[in-house]
Amino acid sequence: MDMYIDTHAHLNDERLLAETEQIVADMEKDQISHIINVGWDIDSSQKAIEISEKYERMYAIIGIHPHESSKVKEKDYQLLYDYSRNTNVVGYGEIGLDFYHNLSPKDIQERVFREQIEIAFDAKLPLILHVREAYQLTYDILKDMSKFLTNGLILHCYSGSAEMVKRFSEFDAYFSLGGAITFKNANKESVAKEIPEERLLLETDCPYMTPVPKRGEINYPKYIKYVGEKLAYWFPYRDIARTTSENALRIFAKIQ
Repeated sequence: MDMYIDTHAHLNDERLLAETEQIVADMEKDQISHIINVGWDIDSSQKAIEISEKYERMYAIIGIHPHESSKVKEKDYQLLYDYSRNTNVVGYGEIGLDFYHNLSPKDIQERVFREQIEIAFDAKLPLILHVREAYQLTYDILKDMSKFLTNGLILHCYSGSAEMVKRFSEFDAYFSLGGAITFKNANKESVAKEIPEERLLLETDCPYMTPVPKRGEINYPKYIKYVGEKLAYWFPYRDIARTTSENALRIFAKIQ
């Protein structure tokens, strides 16, 4: 049986921390080979690393979420670069722009995004991008900073258009899909079919973005199967678990 890789989880979230041991114990039963936990600030990045060091088949991604941009201090960047040396840290994120919530001023979001692109480049880690209502500006920034995109990038929980898939593919981007594609009226089939098969990833974003039929509950890595089933319905001739796991191992080159 082919296994899934949950490429974007938050077991470092307070709602899941106490359940991490059981989640790990159930991974094989739940058809999951690896879980990658993603930071959103310094503390959560540290926690993601701690989880990766405590449990096998757990990895970490570190970075500052756009919501937290206004809180960034210069010393944070040195800390994150130091963390990037850890063998269990496989990516840099989630970074980017969120003009839906606007919890940090737009100009500060853009500055911090650009600064972190350079840190990820120096750390030789792929970028994991959080983008909401800012796809065109994100594209423009990546175009402007294309010389720093040598280690790959992922558009996490991709919610953009099929046309923007084509544009981000100029950077050989990967596109990660999660529970949102199962929502009623999501209408993401045409977007999914624009994503090159070798650039498709799966995630849960747990405890957020719980897929149907569990929507309204806390999300868990085991619910990745519902995302996989939705994609299998759209792509009946593909082995979704195998394809997306092979893609994950390609972009996250540090996974053993």
